Amino acid sequence: MRSDPTIDDGIPRGVRVAGAWSWRVILFVAAAYLLLRVLGVLSVVVIPVVVALLLAALFEPAAASLRHRGVNRSLAAGIVLVTALLVVGGGFTLIIQTFISQFDDLATQVGQGIDQVQHWLARGPLHISDAQLSDGVDKLRRTVSTNQGAWASGALSTATTLTEVLAGFFVVLFTLFFFLRDGGQIWQFLCRLLPRAARVPVARAGHYSWHTLVSYVRATVLVAFVDAVGIGIGLAVLRVPLALPLAALVFLGAFIPVVGATLSGVVAILVALVTQGPVTALIVVGIVIAVQQLEGHVLQPLIMGRAVALHPLAVILAIATGVVTAGIVGGLVAVPLLAVTNTAVRYLADHPTGEPTRDHEPPGTKPTDPGQAAAEQAADDAAGQADPDPDAPPAGHTSVVTGPEPQHSPAEVGGAR
Repeated sequence: MRSDPTIDDGIPRGVRVAGAWSWRVILFVAAAYLLLRVLGVLSVVVIPVVVALLLAALFEPAAASLRHRGVNRSLAAGIVLVTALLVVGGGFTLIIQTFISQFDDLATQVGQGIDQVQHWLARGPLHISDAQLSDGVDKLRRTVSTNQGAWASGALSTATTLTEVLAGFFVVLFTLFFFLRDGGQIWQFLCRLLPRAARVPVARAGHYSWHTLVSYVRATVLVAFVDAVGIGIGLAVLRVPLALPLAALVFLGAFIPVVGATLSGVVAILVALVTQGPVTALIVVGIVIAVQQLEGHVLQPLIMGRAVALHPLAVILAIATGVVTAGIVGGLVAVPLLAVTNTAVRYLADHPTGEPTRDHEPPGTKPTDPGQAAAEQAADDAAGQADPDPDAPPAGHTSVVTGPEPQHSPAEVGGAR
């Protein structure tokens, strides 16, 4: 009697395949968990390096422009770094001075605003009695007095955190300088550590991923600037206190896509509520919604959509995973990490031998909207018929990525002499 080919030693083939996949998945999960634990232990070093990498993606075009004009590599990196420090330091100084100068008036307005809120709670539709309000205030005071010891220990941990932040700041400076100065050489060195057959594909995947990161950071800065200017002008016209610091908060919050600018806008609404009243707060709500609509329907498709095409669900899940894994920093780096990984995986899947893409653009920058994607694909196909050279850019096509191909040749990456 012939045996069933789908059964081996009494175990169905489907079960054996599932078991083989299961232990491999378990190994992958265990390796990822250990990697996250190691990164958590080394977070004081890892986080500054990641921040320096994002800043390098922002400032590298300026350093490259100076190098192309004959400026020494070290001098070019130093000029860009010092200029960035002066601009950022001047901005923070202006914001802090504005906050200090308006603090007294803000405290008075906040007190008056809280009284107005209490009056609305008592006389408004909620009809909360004065006794309930007083009871709530007393509970808050008791909570404050009860947790004084915890707050004292929290102050000590804050001092430790400030020390770590200061140390991380200097790590960012030194790392950023060497990324701007020797970024290409560092990547070539890392590629030469790989097996010979993988050097060229990984080197070119890194090249395209880097251009994706540069495009993403540039687009994010531009979108954040528009958000901050729009909301900041609205707050200034309405004479809401701390308009400049709130605009700076919107700018920083916009670096976390989808949710960052919204949360910082909520802070601006609350400040307007407690300082100017509900009418001004409603106007600020309208301003925030208008700016968000401009970002979502104009800026994101026009600017961000050309830098990297990721589905909104992927963005939300990446941010949530990053926040759960590494807090605010995780939410900040989740989307650029996803964009870089998307580019590298797509390139290696389509070009396993390391040849350049047909249009010399990073993979994964096509829009996720089906109609727009179909239109651009038709345009690319028509351009491809007009230009039979597979290595030349399509006729009339404007590349998203500017800059040369990798400076290292395949022979150099492969270790040939």
